[in-house]
Amino acid sequence: MNNFIIESLMILFVMSCVTVRVNLLCSSNNMPSLYTLQLDGHFNFDHVEHAARDFGNRYHFLPVAVLHPESVSDIAALIKHVWDIGPRSELTVAARGHGHSLQGQSQAHRGVVVNMESLKRPIDIHVNFTGNFSYADVSGGELWINILHESLNYGLAPKSWTDYLHLTVGGTLSNAGISGQAFRHGPQISNVHQLQVVTGKGEIVTCSEKQNHDLFHGVLGGLGQFGIITRARILLEAAPARVKWIRVLYSDFTAFTRDQEHLISIQNTFNYVEGFVIINRTGLLNNWRSYSFSPKDPVQASQFKSDGRTLYCLELAKYFNLDKTDIINQEVDKLLSQLSYIPSTLFVSQVTYTDFLDRVHVSEMKLRSKHLWDIPHPWINLLIPKSKIHTFARGVFGNIVTATSNGPILIYPVNRSKWDNRTSVVTPEEHIFYLVAFLTSAVPSSTGTDGLEHMLIQNKRILDFCETANLGVKQYLPHYTKQEEWQSHFGSHWEKFVQRKSTYDPLAILAPGQRIFQKGNIYPY
Repeated sequence: MNNFIIESLMILFVMSCVTVRVNLLCSSNNMPSLYTLQLDGHFNFDHVEHAARDFGNRYHFLPVAVLHPESVSDIAALIKHVWDIGPRSELTVAARGHGHSLQGQSQAHRGVVVNMESLKRPIDIHVNFTGNFSYADVSGGELWINILHESLNYGLAPKSWTDYLHLTVGGTLSNAGISGQAFRHGPQISNVHQLQVVTGKGEIVTCSEKQNHDLFHGVLGGLGQFGIITRARILLEAAPARVKWIRVLYSDFTAFTRDQEHLISIQNTFNYVEGFVIINRTGLLNNWRSYSFSPKDPVQASQFKSDGRTLYCLELAKYFNLDKTDIINQEVDKLLSQLSYIPSTLFVSQVTYTDFLDRVHVSEMKLRSKHLWDIPHPWINLLIPKSKIHTFARGVFGNIVTATSNGPILIYPVNRSKWDNRTSVVTPEEHIFYLVAFLTSAVPSSTGTDGLEHMLIQNKRILDFCETANLGVKQYLPHYTKQEEWQSHFGSHWEKFVQRKSTYDPLAILAPGQRIFQKGNIYPY
């Protein structure tokens, strides 16, 4: 009997060892071949947890390795290696910038994550005094805030921005890059002259409108599906010294949108036009004072009450140099006289150009100090046709969304004429469409209205309403889990998107976190 027990235990022990060994092999059978690559940089196989996190803080997929490249050839060597292995390997490759994807898009489960910030190269500013454009040659892993600081040394700056500058060039160009300047300059992808890209075959390709133009347009807004952006040539313009920063409130949504659309349609207008929705907030104008805004009429402002109301804030900016202060003040007064805001809510601030562009970073530092930055961010960003924005507002603001205490709701229009329809970005077909962004932050472990579950249910209700009401909405920074959903998102552009995938990444090696294509499905090439 004792011998039987001992033999049974030994069998169990052996089987356990086999099981453990098989599991280890399943997670690491791709690693040995990576050790053979000759690189300028290096792989990290042990400390990869950070590459399984992002700003969204909801999805956590561990890679087998993180590549820290020191040259573009490092990235090309990795991808070419995976390409040469073929479809029998489960290895995929994802580029990770500053880690601000929302739903695991920069992650690679059991694949390799490329830390793009390791790809260091000097920011090369080219100033042209002969009438041609000035530009900055930058690494795909460079942060926009660094490009701003370097280009300002030459009196220059990029034309188009995102609201938050601590993002990488490759990351924003793979999506679009939108802020309040987009109505006049288009998104960031409309302000790029040239790219260097490593395709899904490991080829290093320089592309522009005149050279390899299909890859150039495909990669811009391409969600990382056709190549990793390793270098970009960003168009620059003369940079101002100061910004007159203005906020006003509306209680009527029709007047609010009419004024926004007016401002983005005239020639001599503000440099930046955005807006946001405020639902059931108290002490709103006092909060603005903490951001260095001053009321035009302090007495009237002190009597304004925001409690329990749905309000709409129009946020504006006019750039200028100090020697033009008087002229700018006159221009601003003239523009404001054309608007229908609540007079007592006019607040103005004057800041440096850098402080204005980097304004969100101030909020980031405050939230980090309170340990409220690295928490779930279940954001949704929607592009809504102008003709449907009122239907959307009636169905969502104050109905589905009954408070804005958990994060801002941005809303502003852009001109479609400033977007290049040859790129991979999908937008509504109308000449003007709105960006509406629900930028919520969830309190960990909360089961209330500030908790993640409540916010995800709210997001689903918003998306379901858009679909039921047939609003023709497109997601910006899209997230879907089924290919038929992606096909619906791209609509008539789907065939072109698949064709580009077949050409530049036929084994579906790149950007698996987008969940558009599956590795192992061989696309014709």
